[in-house]
Amino acid sequence: MEVARFWRTTGQRYQLKGEVCGNCGNKIFPPRDVCPTCDHEAKTPYTFSGKGEVYSYSTIHSAPEGFEKYAPYMVALVRLAEGPLITAQLTDVEAKDVQVGMPVEMVTRVLREDGERGMLVYGYKFRPAA
Repeated sequence: MEVARFWRTTGQRYQLKGEVCGNCGNKIFPPRDVCPTCDHEAKTPYTFSGKGEVYSYSTIHSAPEGFEKYAPYMVALVRLAEGPLITAQLTDVEAKDVQVGMPVEMVTRVLREDGERGMLVYGYKFRPAA
């Protein structure tokens, strides 16, 4: 990952920082500057709670490049409490225990290693809510 991109996306990866539309109030993640609902400018920062529920899920057995050593792993569409759907890995849960509608919360975990020197890349995952 390039250094500039790393620093530009830190808020998204560690705190679920997005934006809220000043026109219609739509909460947007990831930040886009233009509201996908009403096409107005949306530059007001918004930090999501990190709470949500599993909307759909799947187990990845054939992982993309850079994630091979983590397979199999679970990926879910999570509906955040504030509305947006986001894709994230599930952690701290067995596949047999995952259900649609299960409450989850965001946690920061290692996503992968990057580059020859093995820089650890952290980001958000979701675990069952306590």
